Amino acid sequence: MNSTPIITDTHTHLYSEEFDQDRDEMMQRAINAGVTRFFIPAIDAAATQSMYDLEQNYPDYVFLMMGLHPTYVKDNYLDELQHVENELSKRKFYAVGEIGIDLYWDKTHLKEQQIAFRKQIQLAKQYKLPIVIHCREAFDEIFEILEEEKSADLFGIFHCFSGTYEQALQAISYNMKLGIGGVVTFKNGKIDQFLHQIDLKHIVLETDSPYLAPIPYRGKRNESSYLTNVIAKLAEIYDLSDTEIAEATTQNSKDVFGI
Repeated sequence: MNSTPIITDTHTHLYSEEFDQDRDEMMQRAINAGVTRFFIPAIDAAATQSMYDLEQNYPDYVFLMMGLHPTYVKDNYLDELQHVENELSKRKFYAVGEIGIDLYWDKTHLKEQQIAFRKQIQLAKQYKLPIVIHCREAFDEIFEILEEEKSADLFGIFHCFSGTYEQALQAISYNMKLGIGGVVTFKNGKIDQFLHQIDLKHIVLETDSPYLAPIPYRGKRNESSYLTNVIAKLAEIYDLSDTEIAEATTQNSKDVFGI
C-alpha cells in the first residue's frame, strides 16, 4: 500500500466562527485523514481579513478565492464588487468564488445578483481564473448567464451540485466540474442515482463545511475530515477504491485551480 493519497477539499469555510473554539484540532483531524488541500471561498468584504489570517496560519494547506456570495448581494453590492476587484488586483487568488444566484432565501435582489454574477465571471476571465458557482433554486438563471458568457476561458466548479442528470451535463458543457459533498450520502439527495453515468474526470470533492455534513453526521457541524465518508460513497458508486477516488478528484482539482 502506497502512502495515503492526497485528498482535496475544494470548498470549505474554514474561517467560519463555528470553528473558532477548535480550529487547530479540526485541521489536524483533516490532515490526519489525508485532506491536505483546502480551497476557501469568499463571502463578502467582512470575511476578507479572517481569510488572510487563516492563510497566514496554514500557508502550506490553504488556498484562497475572492468573490461576493449571492446571498450577500444587497443594496451596497457595487461597493462589494469594487472590493472584489481591488483584492484581485493586489495579490494571487485561485478562483473567483463563490459567486452565482440564490433564490432560496430572497428573490428581491435577483437583478443585482445577475449583474454581480456576470461581472465576476468577467473578472475571472480577465485574471484567467476559474469560477466557483453557488446555485440554489436558480439553475435556469445561472445557465442563462453561462450560455451568454461561455467561452474557452470560462471554466470552474459548480459547487454543491444538486441538480438532475440533464443539468449535470449542461454544467459540464460550460467547462464546469461538479462539486460533490455530503449530499451524495443523503437518502433523498438523488444525485447518487445518476452519478455513475458522469465520468469521474468531471468530479471534485468538497465539504462546504461547516454546512452539509455527510451521513452519519448529518445535521451536525461538518468538517473536512468527513470527506472520507464522501469518498467511500463515491467509491461505491463508481466501483473503485477509495484511493482511486481520492487521486482522481485531487487531479481534477489541480486541473481547475492550476495548483
